Amino acid sequence: MDRQIENAKVKIGAKQPGNSGHLMCRTPWFGVAGFLVCAYFAWISFGHVTRHEYEWPNDAWTAATYIVWILLLAGLAFDTRCLRERLFFGVLVINFVAGCGLTLWRNVSSADVRTARIGTGALWALAALVSLTTLRSAPGRDSIAK
Repeated sequence: MDRQIENAKVKIGAKQPGNSGHLMCRTPWFGVAGFLVCAYFAWISFGHVTRHEYEWPNDAWTAATYIVWILLLAGLAFDTRCLRERLFFGVLVINFVAGCGLTLWRNVSSADVRTARIGTGALWALAALVSLTTLRSAPGRDSIAK
């Protein structure tokens, strides 16, 4: 009876074969999707600058949405053991914190919004490039020990 309990404990504590600590490196589709989405948002951000559109939403729903995304992305950054994925999610967290800050800043000037749009566009572009790094090697090479 004791042996059955010990075997059950080993099975429960055993790591599942598909759970390697990598979210994006498991398949190239995640890296490609991350690149496409981030590149699109970089294009949108720089498009606002070229069209001189310097408005930023300052409503409670936008702020709440930013907070939800920040929590989700921070959770993803801490859930993975892959350095490249942590960098990707970390850049996105920084980008969303900047966006949330601008949403909460009620009397932001047009010059500050322009600077923020350029900065967030650069962060989106950086995230797109970091997303591509998840395509280059098999999982396990750059895992961070927990």
